[in-house]
Amino acid sequence: MAGLLKSLLAASEKAASIAQLCRQEEALFSLLIEEKRGLDKNKKFLQDFKTLADVLIQEVIKHDVGKKFPELQDHIRGEESNKFENGLGETVVVQVCPTQEETAALLQKVLDRNQKAASLLAAAIHQEMVLLDPAVDEVDVVIPTESMAVWIDPIDSTNQYIRGKGNVMPVDGIYPSGLHSALVLIGVYNRHSGEPVLGIINEPFFQEELPGPRWRSKFHWGICYEGTKLSSLRRPRLRASPQVVLSSNEKAELQKALVPLYGEHLCFASGAGYKMLCVALGLADAYVLSEGSTFKWDSCGPHAILRALGGGIADLSEALRAFRAGRRKGLPELTYNKPVEGAVGAERWANPGGLVAYIYQEHLEAVMATLAATTDIF
Repeated sequence: MAGLLKSLLAASEKAASIAQLCRQEEALFSLLIEEKRGLDKNKKFLQDFKTLADVLIQEVIKHDVGKKFPELQDHIRGEESNKFENGLGETVVVQVCPTQEETAALLQKVLDRNQKAASLLAAAIHQEMVLLDPAVDEVDVVIPTESMAVWIDPIDSTNQYIRGKGNVMPVDGIYPSGLHSALVLIGVYNRHSGEPVLGIINEPFFQEELPGPRWRSKFHWGICYEGTKLSSLRRPRLRASPQVVLSSNEKAELQKALVPLYGEHLCFASGAGYKMLCVALGLADAYVLSEGSTFKWDSCGPHAILRALGGGIADLSEALRAFRAGRRKGLPELTYNKPVEGAVGAERWANPGGLVAYIYQEHLEAVMATLAATTDIF
């Protein structure tokens, strides 16, 4: 298991370096944006962008992890299509080639024949990542990779990534340093049960009071498999004043319903993965979302980390149904192996019933009790 975890962490670090490179090189970054259209467009945004950085990161993770674990090769999926249209109207299938020179030649087609940009990216793609982490080396959990699959969100909160905004959540009126809402998310799940078992969240733009656009990456991981729970994070303490984080465009009815529970401690932030990270770090006690605007690639990795810390991510609509029927424990959680029946395009892999991310069971039950008594929302 340490081998798979190390491979995924190394892939996430390479992903972070690609994201940083694309954001730092302004001339390069201006070439990397293509508007999504049709069924690939997220219904939540008027303009939803796919960046070449997204596609490259996804394909790099597929390539690097699939090379070391061939049994996973056909079971690594992500948010993005690996087809990219350049400024000349050519459609190019982006992939990692056997050599750096071949990858650079392929990328030149995407980058309107920009040799310098292609060479920079190819070098980042083919760099050898060495992960030195004694805690990871000590992981001794046997997970049968032949029954696993992987979800990738190459850059969660792409709109903030494009605009260079962190939009972090204040905690008790203070904005914590080092947090940025654009994240790399990787989740491993059981193909049969749909349960998340391993998760990685990588912060490509982690800062510690550094001036200017100088970043380093920071990763977090968690494993929850057959009773074993391990994580790079410690379980956060219970907060004296409960706090919830919501999407910036969460419906007013839900906000009003949560006021009796959280009072003035309603906070808002961008990025589903970021809000889940806030819960894992103890910056919020819960993340509540009433709409089906998140997807399996958004939640799988963070879900595994939250499970490793003793929490989880409940399927809001299913959990409410069970709660109203008298069930208090073992409320339905999100699963990752089955598409939404009757849906098409990206919506096949949505979390249509909304969600509640939490660490402590009492916070989940408090949210359920509050919303179960509100009949005009669900």
